[in-house]
Amino acid sequence: MGLQVVNSAVLQCSFGAAPSTLIVLPAHRTMAGGQPAANISDQKPMVNIPPFGMCMSLANPTVAAATAAALGVLTPMPCVPVIPAPWVPGSPTVMVDSMPALNNSSQCLCAWAGVIGIKVPGQFTVQIP
Repeated sequence: MGLQVVNSAVLQCSFGAAPSTLIVLPAHRTMAGGQPAANISDQKPMVNIPPFGMCMSLANPTVAAATAAALGVLTPMPCVPVIPAPWVPGSPTVMVDSMPALNNSSQCLCAWAGVIGIKVPGQFTVQIP
């Protein structure tokens, strides 16, 4: 069993320099552990997923340009996540606002090749499959 992910969960991108905190708007009206519960559609950049400090992915055009200007020395640039798809897989049987609930084993992908994972789900009492 996984844990239900809620507002204030700690996220980490594989190419980010710092962790970030998931923001779940109270529009779902479902609570878990005293916080708004997340579903797989809570993946909007800057609304749900803030930046991860500096980006180190050469797939990011700003990082690639800065690295080229530095004669090939990797030059991180500020992170601006681009997340084209929802979290996967989510919970197959638990729904939050008509979408699969987000559990702590879910991941989403950034267009700049980063894999965003959940390090701390934000609560430790509500378990979901």
